[in-house]
Amino acid sequence: MRELTVGKNDAGQRVDKFLTKAAPKLPKSLLYKYLRLKRIKLNGKRASIDTRLREGDVLSLYIGDEFFEKGPEKYDFLKAGKELTVVYEDENVLILDKKPGLLSHPDEGEYVDTLITRAQRYLYEKGEYDPARENAFAPALVNRIDRNTGGLVIAAKTAEALRILNQKLKDREIEKYYLCVAVGAPPKQRDTLTSYMTKDEKKNLVTVYDRPVEGGRTMVTKYEVLETKNGLSLLEVELLTGRTHQIRAHLAHVGCPLLGDGKYGRNVVNDKFGGYKKQLLYSYKTVFAFTTDAGALEYLKGKSFEARDVWFRDLDRVLREK
Repeated sequence: MRELTVGKNDAGQRVDKFLTKAAPKLPKSLLYKYLRLKRIKLNGKRASIDTRLREGDVLSLYIGDEFFEKGPEKYDFLKAGKELTVVYEDENVLILDKKPGLLSHPDEGEYVDTLITRAQRYLYEKGEYDPARENAFAPALVNRIDRNTGGLVIAAKTAEALRILNQKLKDREIEKYYLCVAVGAPPKQRDTLTSYMTKDEKKNLVTVYDRPVEGGRTMVTKYEVLETKNGLSLLEVELLTGRTHQIRAHLAHVGCPLLGDGKYGRNVVNDKFGGYKKQLLYSYKTVFAFTTDAGALEYLKGKSFEARDVWFRDLDRVLREK
């Protein structure tokens, strides 16, 4: 028999959702059967599937040890790199400045050294995160950025913060601003572009259209030209939708591909300006523009955070290094 005490990060979850994380090897059919047979009890009484757990609740599990993950002697995230640029931190959130070349999350090519594993290592070594004390929660990223794009990424330290921020992101109450260097100049000094896109999943390639297409999704991108010089433009861009490769594909569609972008631009043009191999694109500013109650994170309302150093915002430097 095992007893699991519900902590702060587990509160609010349904019993069945909590158990699928706490005992990941337990088949759902057995989970529901054991609930019916009272082999899973909540505070000494029969547990209902849809009961919402509260902090301090105790689940008694009369099930075999084989259904639980064995705790690793060493956690994989401790193999991640230590380099981490923290722009802001409090007891609920981290705002991190991800550098180009680093993955946000593990993928099939890189499992260990990513932004989230570095953040988990950082919090573990500070004593703020210990997987052994958590039944189901781990610090997680709220947003992500492409590998070769740099910029601000929000990480949640608690389950409550993660739930709130995920909802705020979905409701467009978190504003994200980017700086980028484009080849050429957009048709207007400032504009809001509305187009339609489809994605080829196999090629990881977006196609942009001026009119609605079957299976297409709307993409809306707001930009302002900050400076133009010698065939390049420095732009501030705000995403009003969040589509794959949105800035890269949308600006290329209007004739201004990002410098260094080999997917939506042309390498022969990139070579002319110094042979940059990564797009000059940075998520440099995040604004918590809450319009509805943010609960435990209400104190963040109206706050704005910026990356400290975006080297290419100086077009003269970009042109000097070509």
